[in-house]
Amino acid sequence: MTKSVLLAGAAALAFSATAVFAQDTKVKPRTAVSIECSKQADAKGLHGKARHSFRNKCKREGAKAAKSKG
Repeated sequence: MTKSVLLAGAAALAFSATAVFAQDTKVKPRTAVSIECSKQADAKGLHGKARHSFRNKCKREGAKAAKSKG
């Protein structure tokens, strides 16, 4: 009985520690270009791989345009 309680306690501790470390990642704020590309993808009704490809191309072009202005 005591072994099973200790084992359950150790498992709970390990699980909770994993959850804490998983939440420690930092999220970058979205850029204006990224948000605009998402809006354009929404307007076109893109999903999945097509949306991913469109957004990548859109963001690259947006970054080039911003660079040439500055």
